[in-house]
Amino acid sequence: MVGPDEPSRPRLRLNRRRFLQGLPVSALALRAGVFEVAVHAAAPARKPNVLFIAVDDLRPELGCYGSKTVRSPVLDRLAAQGMRFDRAYCQEAICGPSRASLMTGARPETIRVIDNQAYFRQLNPDIVTLPQHFAAHGYETVYCGKIFHGRMTDDEHSWTRKPAWNRVGVKPPRNPGGYALPENRKQWQTNRERMLAKYGRKGSAGLVHGPAYEAADVKDHEYRDGFNTRLAIATLNDHLEKAPEKPLFLALGFHKPHLNFVAPKRYWDLYDPRKMKLATWTHPPTDGAAVGLHESFELRVRHGIPKSGPIPDGLARTLLHAYHACVSYIDAQLGLMIQALEDAGVRDNTLIVVWGDHGWHLGDMGVWGKATNYEIATRVPLIVWTPDMKARGAATDSIVELLDLYPTLCDLAGLPVPARCEGRSFAPLLHRPQADGKNLAVSQFPSPALREWAASPLSAGMRQTFFGPLIQEVERRIMAQQGDAWDRELFENYLMGYALRTDRYRLVLWRDRRHAHAEPVFVELYDHVTDPNETVNVAKAQPEVVKALSARLHRAMANRDPSGPAV
Repeated sequence: MVGPDEPSRPRLRLNRRRFLQGLPVSALALRAGVFEVAVHAAAPARKPNVLFIAVDDLRPELGCYGSKTVRSPVLDRLAAQGMRFDRAYCQEAICGPSRASLMTGARPETIRVIDNQAYFRQLNPDIVTLPQHFAAHGYETVYCGKIFHGRMTDDEHSWTRKPAWNRVGVKPPRNPGGYALPENRKQWQTNRERMLAKYGRKGSAGLVHGPAYEAADVKDHEYRDGFNTRLAIATLNDHLEKAPEKPLFLALGFHKPHLNFVAPKRYWDLYDPRKMKLATWTHPPTDGAAVGLHESFELRVRHGIPKSGPIPDGLARTLLHAYHACVSYIDAQLGLMIQALEDAGVRDNTLIVVWGDHGWHLGDMGVWGKATNYEIATRVPLIVWTPDMKARGAATDSIVELLDLYPTLCDLAGLPVPARCEGRSFAPLLHRPQADGKNLAVSQFPSPALREWAASPLSAGMRQTFFGPLIQEVERRIMAQQGDAWDRELFENYLMGYALRTDRYRLVLWRDRRHAHAEPVFVELYDHVTDPNETVNVAKAQPEVVKALSARLHRAMANRDPSGPAV
């Protein structure tokens, strides 16, 4: 409500039918009438609420990012009202380290979380996470779905309340293996029994899967992302009833489009499978690092996927169809969540941020999966909306990193930024999208060819599975490139690829992480002016550029001023 001495402020009214045009019935059935979007808060609360949306394995392939195929009307509308970041990068292209880095505001190397098994809290007992920092400054903090990785949810420190399970109105889905269709549940169970009998409980870890995709004719909440959205909405309303005076940090994490690609059939029906466009570049970079790409093990463990060799075009189109259906499913759930803010009357005082934890190769470079140091795996979607941003509907080419979200949200909420944060606030870009930024991003990943699987070293048991021959083939390629430099202990356990992305270049230094100043085992350089798909390594042809960028990368990893010469 506008105060007695305040002039009324303009509101942008958007026809709700236009906003939700193209959405499936489940989203359209939310409610009728006019969908209002507040451009300015009428009477800002002392502290804004935060809606913090994490999306697993989402690459920046959305309508708002230029895709002619993907149906993402809610995200497109949010970008049109907020800001789209065209060059945002994760710090490691796998779930655990990427999320731990963002949520602590520190690089994976700093917190020693470089694989999915490492728990940041055990390794850094006193570190203060983003929601923990907000809680210390008066916020109620709560999450639904996937925010941290796996069971490393930091419940004791990061979150002040539980979701409102008793107010959802529908039961949590019970889908063995994540599948709704009986035949897929049966296949998952059959595979489970076979893997356990052949390799034992420890040896079969990660090998128990059914099909890579599913299109079941079920309601949205019969898969977990739809249920978690309803849980988040119930939690929002519960908070506003019980503690309306407290600002809320509400985190909602979507599991899709992570494998398996399961989504209600109505979202599959949005697409014509014959129009799925396959990746245009399906080969490794010329003169690239043999250790830099993997054999798509994450996909190949799924039932019906070839255990070696290329993915046939017909199957590739089905996988693309499935991935896009998952994206549209998530888009619709986000629409429900934003509408709930509107219905509750708190949209005008809520910061909204949507981010993906890393990209995903959909056949690009011949790879299916995340877990590389290249552009396709490290670049992520990032969309921010605030009630008072000036550059509404703009996009920015300024380079930002996911670890910049910690200080940025602190700035936007009026909270102090912890001194230990390694990111830099990009809040000024929301008013001036062309403002100077830090103009670089740093990512890392250890030996993708040998450590795609959770970024962990290959176990002895893995070599005994049906992937044994493929692993041997991968090692032979690395040996052929490295010659006498091949050392299994180094390449499996200590070799780290450190990537620097600048305005023009991507540099990847492959180093023994035990010796920060040792000469790289291998160097890659890609010029995005002439080669945006990173198809040819030009490191040998441009030694001076490699030298200058290597110095910037070293400064960035040491958390010193990394600016250096502009290259």
